[in-house]
Amino acid sequence: MTFVAVAGTGTGVGKTYVGAALLRRLRGRGHVVAARKPVQSFAPDDPSNDADILAGASAEDPKVVFPAPRWLRVPIAPPMAAAALGLPPFTIADLTADVRATVPPDTFVLVETAGGVRSPIADDGDSAALIDALAPALVVLVADAGLGTINVVRLSVEALRPQPVVVYLNNFDHGSKLHVRNAEWLRTREGLEVVTDIEALTTRVEPLARARG
Repeated sequence: MTFVAVAGTGTGVGKTYVGAALLRRLRGRGHVVAARKPVQSFAPDDPSNDADILAGASAEDPKVVFPAPRWLRVPIAPPMAAAALGLPPFTIADLTADVRATVPPDTFVLVETAGGVRSPIADDGDSAALIDALAPALVVLVADAGLGTINVVRLSVEALRPQPVVVYLNNFDHGSKLHVRNAEWLRTREGLEVVTDIEALTTRVEPLARARG
C-alpha cells in the first residue's frame, strides 16, 4: 500500500475538504483509493463529521474510514477527549496498527491527521509522530493562504522533517497580492513545493496512486 498523509498547519484549515477533493479526482481517473482517519474528536451535534466526508469521496463505509471506537464526541484534542469520556488511552502504535489492519494491499491510502502538525493525536505523540510511524510517500500540508501563512508553514515543515512535503495553500485567490506573494516566498525563499488548486495537487499525487486492472 502507498500512504499519503494530509496534515494541517492548524484546526479548520481545510484538511478534510482537500483530502476528499483529491480522492474524488483520483477515483475519477480510475485509481483504487482508500481513506483513513484513525481518530477524530467532534461536537456530538455536528451533522457531518470528517469520516462521513472522506467515506463519500472514497466510496467506503464511514466506520471503515474511521474505526468506531475512536469516534470521540468531545471537540478537544483526541487524547484529552478520550480521557474526558472515560475511555482507555491509545498510542501512536495503536493508531498505526488500526490503519494498516484495514487496508487491502496494492491500494493508495490517504490518511488524514487531526488538528495541526504538533497537535496531540495520541497519549504518546502528535500528528507528526503518527506521520513518522506511517512513513508516507508524501505529506500534503494544508495551510491557509493569507496572513501568518509563512510562519505556520515553516514551523510545520520543520516538525515534519525528513518527510517529503508539498504545501497546499487552501482558498487561494490569484487576485490577492498577499496570497501570490506568500506562495512565491515559500517557493523561492524556503525552497518548498507549493500548489494552489486541486487539479495541480492531483497531478502531483497521481504518480503515487496505483490503478487496478
